[in-house]
Amino acid sequence: MNIVLSSGKTIPVETHKVRIVQKTFLVPSKRRLQAMEEAGYNTFLLRTRDVFLDMLTDSGTNAMSDNQQAAMMVSDDAYAGSESFYRLADAVKDVLGFAWTMPVHQGRAAEHLLAKVFVKPGDFVPMNYHFTTTRAHFELAGGKVLELFTDEAMNTQSSVPFRGNLDVKKFEAAIKEHGAGKIPFVRMEATTNLIGGQPFSLANLRAVKEVATKHGIPLVFDGSLISENAYFIKTREDGYAAKSIGEIIHEMMQCADLFYCSGRKSTSVRGGMICTNRKEFYDRLLEWLPVYEGFATYGGMSTKEVEAMAVGLREMTDVNVAGISPQFIEYFVSRLVENGVPAVTPPGGLAAHLDAKRFLPHIPQTQYPAGALAAAIYIASGVRTMERGTISTDRDAQGKEVLADLELARLAVPRRVYTLSQIEYAVDRLTWLYRHRDLVKGLTFVAEPPVLRFFFGRLEPLGGWGTTLAEAFEKDFGTEC
Repeated sequence: MNIVLSSGKTIPVETHKVRIVQKTFLVPSKRRLQAMEEAGYNTFLLRTRDVFLDMLTDSGTNAMSDNQQAAMMVSDDAYAGSESFYRLADAVKDVLGFAWTMPVHQGRAAEHLLAKVFVKPGDFVPMNYHFTTTRAHFELAGGKVLELFTDEAMNTQSSVPFRGNLDVKKFEAAIKEHGAGKIPFVRMEATTNLIGGQPFSLANLRAVKEVATKHGIPLVFDGSLISENAYFIKTREDGYAAKSIGEIIHEMMQCADLFYCSGRKSTSVRGGMICTNRKEFYDRLLEWLPVYEGFATYGGMSTKEVEAMAVGLREMTDVNVAGISPQFIEYFVSRLVENGVPAVTPPGGLAAHLDAKRFLPHIPQTQYPAGALAAAIYIASGVRTMERGTISTDRDAQGKEVLADLELARLAVPRRVYTLSQIEYAVDRLTWLYRHRDLVKGLTFVAEPPVLRFFFGRLEPLGGWGTTLAEAFEKDFGTEC
């Protein structure tokens, strides 16, 4: 929760105790440079032994609660008919209001099944913004993603509270242009990962649902960060301050025909699921579940994780659980802005984001400024971040580069993992890097997979700037360790 100090400053205060700890190591800048070179200037390819603060993602890295850990000890490991599944199904009914639940091993598994069952060649899938694996699955099925974001969505210096809204007029125009029969569903992502974890409002969700229902189009809800989106509705949307997180989630779910999520985020579990009240949708998806995932009562998940997900679903309705990462992110972003570092505003769920176009304006998009910034952050701090820009966007069918709408470096803030002093360390090193930003140059690919290249692609720094940056850092800070 946020509290106001006697000085007038507001800080987030944890409503949990740390009872199990894991060592982390801050290796010297020379080793960080060497590690980055070994990783091909791709933060995904770093080894965790070389990482001090791992802010690559919040996926599967959130801290579980003691109750989740305890639930894992009483799981029913039956292949079929596991009681653990029925406890999850009960939690889904109570928290989300859906009668039919299907576990899958993670969010992209759900996307694969949705693409397999609903998306045909020539289809169009409108959404408030794409996610990397979402677009890959839908396009591999022959569909085309329509990103119907609002004009404010790409403004990284905004005060608009719901930059993740879908533009309803664009949605209506898309239906008119392509025909409802070519639109298998409209997808709303809470929160929009690739534009800075930005939420959408309940008013916008209802407006999208109204248009979709009018044309017989189902609404698919990606709820990987549903509790954080609910927290933003509670704190930013008129009329919801007195509503509980659980009540807001129920209102959102009344608009959804199909819900899916990566449990790695809001429920702090390595798994995922698809839920619905439309039995015909469940039956069509169930036919393919054993082919790609597993039986209906485990769906590719460990039953231990199924138990923990059931507990995590209920816990995410606690405002102090739903709000802990957004509050830390808000503090993180406010400190960066105070120091003149170009962070994305307003703060979103999931992570603090840096606008690489403003941070490194001298690097053209064809030289991957967000990727260069992520690499530079690691060399300067030992903090692992993720590129969310043109590297995360694959080339087109002709092999031409597709420039991303935004170039962001993402510093994920996993739930209940880092302390305020670690956030302050990151702020300090990012501030130093911004003052030395002219030392950072672009990147070029030396090995490039054709799909989702950001996972395994390897790059090299133009002009060998990594060495120059490491030398400047050592001049100011010495060996540090």
